[in-house]
Amino acid sequence: MSTVLPLELDGAGLSPRAVAAAARRGGARAALSAAAVKRMRASADLMDALLAQEVPVYAVTTGFGDSCVRQISPDKAHLLQRNLVLYHLNGVGPAAVPEVARATMLIRANALAKGVSGVRPELVSSLLDCLDRDILPLIPERGSVGASGDLVPLCYLAAALIGEGRVLHRGSVRPASAALRDEGIAPVRLAPKEGIALINGTSFAAAYAVLAAWDARELAFVAELATAMTLEALRGNASALHPFVHAGKPHPGQVRSAEVIRILLAGSRLATSFEDILVRREKLAGRGYLQLNERIQDKYSVRCAPQIIGIVRDTLDWTENWLGTEINSATDNPLFDVEESGLHLGGNFYAGHVGQAMDSLKTAVAGLANLLDRQLALVVDEKFNGGLPPNLVLARPADDPEAGLHHGFKGMQIAASAVTAEALKQTGPVSVFSRSTEAHNQDIVSMGTISARDARTVNGLVREVAAIHLLALAQAVELRGVEGASPAVRAVHELIREHSAFVTRDRRLDQDIEAVIGLIESGALRRAAGFTDEDFADFA
Repeated sequence: MSTVLPLELDGAGLSPRAVAAAARRGGARAALSAAAVKRMRASADLMDALLAQEVPVYAVTTGFGDSCVRQISPDKAHLLQRNLVLYHLNGVGPAAVPEVARATMLIRANALAKGVSGVRPELVSSLLDCLDRDILPLIPERGSVGASGDLVPLCYLAAALIGEGRVLHRGSVRPASAALRDEGIAPVRLAPKEGIALINGTSFAAAYAVLAAWDARELAFVAELATAMTLEALRGNASALHPFVHAGKPHPGQVRSAEVIRILLAGSRLATSFEDILVRREKLAGRGYLQLNERIQDKYSVRCAPQIIGIVRDTLDWTENWLGTEINSATDNPLFDVEESGLHLGGNFYAGHVGQAMDSLKTAVAGLANLLDRQLALVVDEKFNGGLPPNLVLARPADDPEAGLHHGFKGMQIAASAVTAEALKQTGPVSVFSRSTEAHNQDIVSMGTISARDARTVNGLVREVAAIHLLALAQAVELRGVEGASPAVRAVHELIREHSAFVTRDRRLDQDIEAVIGLIESGALRRAAGFTDEDFADFA
């Protein structure tokens, strides 16, 4: 059992950052607040009172969706809830990774903690016990249209609670009933409304979205790091980062991005400025023109980097605001109003905000792959890299037996472009592909879950492009003279060299790429550059 202090869930104060942290920690702990328990108890009591008054309650004493005209006897309500779970166990595709399952469980528990869903606090406590003991539902990725919530995926969460099917228990796939028994958790007997309350919500989509947004912040920083290293490798003009430039177009993300790159370049003797160019010009005594091979400004993939990365940062600002609302919302139907002793039928299960947010985020993040791929193309090409060797591999004398045999980073640039194309292909908006389902009851749907899964996929592809680019940049900065690099870049170069040696001849680099991907995912590169987790939060 985890010894980490539990999160207190009240249906209002859960942050995306807390979800991401708990999801990536096995045995995450959370507990209902006392106020949440009181609200939930009152809500469940209200539902029982309405049933006693023979008030028809959707999905409790009626059928589901288009079958809502069918009346169900109250004494069969618990069987109806169980059948609801069983007939939606038809997901397909690979199982969601453990961190997505954990995030889904936590978000679903918090939604029910608002206390308007008519369910017992014991139901949520059982869910949180499973989370604490790392009993995770095996949730197929595909099968949700994002309204009426994530019915199919969340049924696997509900199935685990009632002891049906298989779960991932402390890393091993086991029958749910056995995992619950071994951890001393009694299978849940679903009370009226508890099946629909578990599955009728946006928690699976929101789980993907929260994790994708958090990872995108790391990728924005990695793009800034790569830009700083590119400026050093190319002896680029850092004047484009000057605060005056960005004060003239003060999008907050753009301003922050330029600031981060300036911090990363502090102390560099490789990156230049417009003032440096003027000094060199003065030294050309008696000549009224610049050196023929000297540009006074860089290509767009270097000069416009803060403007491009800033789009990601600004998109994240409003995206995470939306997600913060989503994960603290009651997203099932119906909802119970204790103050007025009534119930309300609605559509909070519609994941439109998640879909729109993720369609926007994945487009912005895919733009990072495009940026990094174009920077890489400049760095490896002797026509643009300011005197570095072709493909970043030193030429050998003509009489060397290996002369002309080695091609360095040529294949790496090809791979980066291929992965970039794949990332860009994923940016088509899924939220516009509504399909009418369930006898036209669900005649317009959000596709928010697919959008969120796509955002995660794009993050992974961008991470691969970034890893390739960083390996090339470590080579380029070393060729340029790493002793002249900024302290931050030298520290990053040293960390990369712990996992990938300088390339002197052609060799496989796929394992090097995997190693650097790990450094990105863990935040090790960021920390090596001097940005602690606390510092990172300030710039995030």
